[in-house]
Amino acid sequence: MRKIITITSYEINEQIIQLCSNDTSINITKGKDTKQMLVDSDQTAFIYIIECDEEYVYIEIPHACWKGLKQLLLHNYQAVLQVGNQRLQLENMKEELEYLINNIEGNTNYGDEMVSKVEEIFLTN
Repeated sequence: MRKIITITSYEINEQIIQLCSNDTSINITKGKDTKQMLVDSDQTAFIYIIECDEEYVYIEIPHACWKGLKQLLLHNYQAVLQVGNQRLQLENMKEELEYLINNIEGNTNYGDEMVSKVEEIFLTN
């Protein structure tokens, strides 16, 4: 069974974007950043992957939080996962996100809804 932490909100403080979740069922204090990101077109979400206790954990970032991701790109912020009072820096999020956005733009292999929402948020001023 896949372990998933869903981001429910974000905060921007001092050049850091904190991707926040109240789901404390997974301990991320010893988590490792895999520096990899995927797309879940069915859920219209980006998925950042971390490893905790030798298992992959998917950090699901739904469309509702993409405006925060856009700020990450525009201002070169650092990304931090905030789960309860636990924190983990996501070192490669900006690069992975830029790569995925470039691949998704106009590419219907990701589905019309995913393409439309990515272009709406990330490719407009």
